Amino acid sequence: MKALHPTPSADPVRVGARLRACRKDQGLTIEQVAAAAQLTRGFLSRVERDETSPSVNTLVTLCQVLSLPVGSLFEDADTEVVRLADAPHINMGGHGVLDRMVTPRAQSKVQVLRSRLEPGAHGGDQLYTINCDAEVLHVISGEVEVLFTGRAERLAAGDTLTFSGREPHNWRNAGEGPAEVLWTFVPAAWSGSR
Repeated sequence: MKALHPTPSADPVRVGARLRACRKDQGLTIEQVAAAAQLTRGFLSRVERDETSPSVNTLVTLCQVLSLPVGSLFEDADTEVVRLADAPHINMGGHGVLDRMVTPRAQSKVQVLRSRLEPGAHGGDQLYTINCDAEVLHVISGEVEVLFTGRAERLAAGDTLTFSGREPHNWRNAGEGPAEVLWTFVPAAWSGSR
C-alpha cells in the first residue's frame, strides 16, 4: 500500500478574533489581559489581529486568563442556513396562520418564526404566555394588533414590538389583507412540527 502524505491547509489558523471577542464579552481591557498573561500590550494586540501566532504555552495561558477552553478556539463557527421553502411548519395553535421555524431546531439561544397571517387570523380566544425572556414581533407586511391585559398595540409594516413572553398577550391580523411577520423568542421557547 502506498503511503499518503497529507499536507497542511494553506489557510492559517485564525484565533485572534475569538480571543478578542471573549475578552470584550468579559469587559476586560487589552492591558488587563496582557498583564495577567505576562505579555506586552503590543504583542497581545498583534495576536488579536492575527498578525502573529502565539506559542502553545502562551495560547494556553491566554485561555486560562479568559476562562476559555483552548479547543473552542479551533471549532468551526456554528452556522446553518434554513431556506424558507424548507423551513418546518410549526403548530402554535393560532387560527388562519402558517408558521415556519426559520432557525435551526437545535438552536436554543433564539428562535425565529416567519408567519403568514390570513385576513381574520388570530392567536386564539384567550391571552397566553410564552416561556421566553423576550418576544419580538416584526411586521414585514400588513397590519397586526397585539392585545395585552387592558391595552393593545397596533403595528404596521416595518414596526417592531418587544415585550416579555411571560406577559399575557394575544394577536390578530388587524388589516383587510394577509400579513407577514417575524416572531423572535429569546431564549428559544420550544421546537416541534406538524
